[in-house]
Amino acid sequence: MISFGPTEEQEAIREAMHGFAESAMRPIARDCDEDSIVPDDFLEQAWQLGLSTTQVPEAFGGMGAERSPLTNAIALEELAWGDAALAVAALAPSLFMNALLDHGTDDQKRALLPGLCGDRFALGSLALLEPRALADATRPATEAKMAGSGFFLSGTKRLVPFADRARHFLVLARVGEGLGALIVDRDAPGLRIAEAPDKNLGLRAVPHYTIELDHVKLAPDSLLGGERGCDLRRLLDTSRAAIATCLVGLARAVVDYCVPYAKDRVAFDEPIARKQAVAFSLADAHSEVEAMRWLAWKAASQLEQRSSATKACFQAWSYAGERGLWVADTGIQTLGGHGFIREHPVEMWFRNARTLGVLEGTISI
Repeated sequence: MISFGPTEEQEAIREAMHGFAESAMRPIARDCDEDSIVPDDFLEQAWQLGLSTTQVPEAFGGMGAERSPLTNAIALEELAWGDAALAVAALAPSLFMNALLDHGTDDQKRALLPGLCGDRFALGSLALLEPRALADATRPATEAKMAGSGFFLSGTKRLVPFADRARHFLVLARVGEGLGALIVDRDAPGLRIAEAPDKNLGLRAVPHYTIELDHVKLAPDSLLGGERGCDLRRLLDTSRAAIATCLVGLARAVVDYCVPYAKDRVAFDEPIARKQAVAFSLADAHSEVEAMRWLAWKAASQLEQRSSATKACFQAWSYAGERGLWVADTGIQTLGGHGFIREHPVEMWFRNARTLGVLEGTISI
């Protein structure tokens, strides 16, 4: 029998994450967006939830819980419902840690993971994107040239989250005739972290930096996965599934906010929810949220089964990028003039939806 319902454990996690989103994220989301900062006390609160460390095996310093991409998707949706930018910030450590768990050698895991599983917020960061037109993560200009038994790494990466405090970077680059990911220490000679840019359109609270790599010398064991390398396609699949899930939570937040508003807002002597144009748009928005969720869950399920998930992850990512923005725009239309006022969060959610949709490049190209 096919069931679309969560298990008791997943439901408990969902309720816990929803409670955290409602009490710890919603009240500070607007201030974080305006000030372009994530408070340290919020990062510490999120760290204590064990979002990243619980699924690291005990042998590598974690708590040893079984890792489930589908359960993670359920949790991430609730956090993104609270605020997409703060959800990205809270789960930023998982980008590096999960890549290391999935693709790293045992020596790499033993060397790096225990230092990232302590009592305080700590992270390595993922450097995928590049500052050039039509950038494609699968065709990087950054290159690691063989130098004896090691490498010289050169290139530029943009939108690297928390680069100012990351202990290590995982840099996607061309290695010989193929692709690879290299682990780079933040203090490596030749690595420069550029100043934080001006305010972005969306996800303003998450600090993003550009890192420049000028012939950074790396040892042979810096190649993720060692001689066998790593499955970079799966690494990108995981990232796209996470972006899709974030957009599900954000779009659901828009619908949850706009339906009560439409019932309370009176125009021409009746609530606007009774106007067919408004009611039908909100009904369509609700349907889009459900469709986005099933695609995101399908992608997460295939990742969990370790089957080929590239098609499912791309479909979830591309559909959520397009329809999530449409739902956010529908929210602005529902609020009318109030949709552009910062007193209401919908304009912020619209900006976040637009930014999430282009994090890995423009879907339509």
